[in-house]
Amino acid sequence: MSATSKVLDIPLIVTEQYPKGLGSTISEIPIDHAALVEAKTKFSMMTPGVTSKLLDELKIKSVVLYGIESHVCVLQTCLDLLELDFDVHVLADGVSSMNYPEIDVALKRMAMCGAHVVSSESVMFQLAGDSQNPKFSAIRDLVKEHQQAARQNKLMFKDSNNRARI
Repeated sequence: MSATSKVLDIPLIVTEQYPKGLGSTISEIPIDHAALVEAKTKFSMMTPGVTSKLLDELKIKSVVLYGIESHVCVLQTCLDLLELDFDVHVLADGVSSMNYPEIDVALKRMAMCGAHVVSSESVMFQLAGDSQNPKFSAIRDLVKEHQQAARQNKLMFKDSNNRARI
């Protein structure tokens, strides 16, 4: 999704939870185009700097939210955004946790509180809007990359007994 924001010129805001101790964003996630990269210790990403960037500078009221840990930082960010009347779209396939069962619990809670739980592919096409969009071929390529990665990630494909399936 970070690459999608770059292709479509959508502002990207990145926070990193205590990077001195936990490390920075991994290099596989492109954040060189981010409007803001901010270290934090608060679990929610809604720090004064982020809040000001979203509300005062960018004047954004709709966000696509993804990251880790789904039941801590992502959840608390979602709740803070909803409290500020943001339209929140949480990527079900863009959140994770070291404790896998926490993911579904967090996604259900966010949905119950008013967030839209969506897939990355759905959001990519929604943001592109039309196959005539001049940037659509780049988005289509990102969708293909995402589909390939999803096939390799067995956790994304669970049966009703919570077993990985291919």
